[in-house]
Amino acid sequence: MSATERGLRKDVRLVGLLFTSVGAIIGSGWLFGAQSAANTAGPAAVLSWVIGGVMIMAIAFVYAELGTMFPVSGGTARFPHYAFGSFTSYGFGWILWITCASASAIEVEAALQYSAARFDSLMHEVDGVPVLTWPFGFAVAVALLAVLTALNLYGVKWFARANNVLVWWKLGVIVVVIVAFLATAFHAGNFDLPDAAAGGEGGFAPFGVEGVLTSIATSGVVFSYLGFRQGIELAGETDRPRRNIPVAVIGSVLVTGALYILLQVAFTAALPPEALAGGWSHIALTSGQATAFGPLAALATILGLHWLAATLYLDAVVSPADSGLIYLTSTSRVTYAMGRNRNAPPSLATLDRRGTPWVSLLLAFVAGVIFFLPFPGWQSLVGFVTAATVLSLGSGALAVGALRRSLPDHPRVFRLPGRDTVPFLAFYSSNLIVFWTGWHTDWKLFVAVLLGYLIFAATRPFLPGGPPLELRAASWFFPWLGGLALISYLGEFPDPADGAGNTGAIGLGWGFAVVALWSAVIYAWAMRVRLSDDKVARLVDSGFVGEDEPAITTTEVNR
Repeated sequence: MSATERGLRKDVRLVGLLFTSVGAIIGSGWLFGAQSAANTAGPAAVLSWVIGGVMIMAIAFVYAELGTMFPVSGGTARFPHYAFGSFTSYGFGWILWITCASASAIEVEAALQYSAARFDSLMHEVDGVPVLTWPFGFAVAVALLAVLTALNLYGVKWFARANNVLVWWKLGVIVVVIVAFLATAFHAGNFDLPDAAAGGEGGFAPFGVEGVLTSIATSGVVFSYLGFRQGIELAGETDRPRRNIPVAVIGSVLVTGALYILLQVAFTAALPPEALAGGWSHIALTSGQATAFGPLAALATILGLHWLAATLYLDAVVSPADSGLIYLTSTSRVTYAMGRNRNAPPSLATLDRRGTPWVSLLLAFVAGVIFFLPFPGWQSLVGFVTAATVLSLGSGALAVGALRRSLPDHPRVFRLPGRDTVPFLAFYSSNLIVFWTGWHTDWKLFVAVLLGYLIFAATRPFLPGGPPLELRAASWFFPWLGGLALISYLGEFPDPADGAGNTGAIGLGWGFAVVALWSAVIYAWAMRVRLSDDKVARLVDSGFVGEDEPAITTTEVNR
């Protein structure tokens, strides 16, 4: 039996799948997010975590339904294929692959950035931004990424075991930080403190509603939630997908959302008043290098909690490294799925004797190394990864709507109520977050999508036997991106680095209406031109879910 015929192993259990999502969510974002959100929104940053969590939950609900319908690995790249065909699925798969590959690099950089507080040969500051040193820091980053790749090559069973242990550690550290901050210092006045930099104005929301919404997109709030989809990427490798997938996807957002909100409250309350003398946008945590390389550890040092600071420096290596391990796993599953979709080289779906897509995994390693070169620091990539990931996840909302129409009687253990209500809200949320990210980041994303399709056009002649493009079903794809690009360009959300960038023609209030209208137009368009019911049924009945995966039948769904 060939490697591709052996199939992916079903070695991930309920806790393993849940902890895969939780472990990916709790990466580097929480270590930076509390201060970054406070810089942008002030005390109202707690609302950013609540609103961001609700928006991500809408998207998570969509994927919980899709994952129980089609429990296949690399599902986020494959669901659009079932609904809209090869041309559309390639675009979403390409975007998702870029985000996963770059995310593993970001997490490695975050681990080294915190380590640099003790080992300054790893990173140095350029224009106030920590970046890898050359060649030593770069070499260590490559070595750490290689170690994470090697762990993945041992198979998903060993990956799940290692990840379970690390996630218990990460959850414990966050709880300890929250309790320690709340027990040591609680300055209730911080939540209604006038912003000195704004002439004593502001109070709870010194930067208004715009600050709260901008924080969601650009301060690591959404970025900190995005790991929930990792439970979908491993759906083909869990033993009871119909039970495990909804628990992993929805449970991970609920658990981490509660922790993030409590952490933001604890961080805000623990700040000494003198740290806010320059206003919320210039929180002063002065404890040597700790400020540059870790705000939570810096605050712990100021509060005299030196044991907690030491724990945070250790966790700042463990948490991002574990998330990097998870993102490498999911990156390889995305390319595996694209190989199964046959709109990428089929060799990407090659499995070894452990059921690991080793070709895709090695490609993910190479891509991560390449991302170190132009983006040698955490801050230089986080906004791009957030917008790209949310854009790719918008495909799930459209796929649910289309497949409900094409396969109305297909068994669904988890089904969203309200027909199109939740899918549309999920799609609308995705588009809003891209809009709030701002043109300064979005233009790079849209250029990356075009680059992906240039690669697609160049490689398709060398992929004989690939599926039809289904251009009619994909006719909404480029108009959707073009409209989002125009709306983003006309928006008022500036570059956080220099405050410049957008034209401001579409303000905050009008932005809600314009994005809602465009989302409704594209949603209706996509539903109208989706693949015919017969084509979708043939894909499912023929077992197109993968040559190593059986057709998804009623018997399998009711397992």
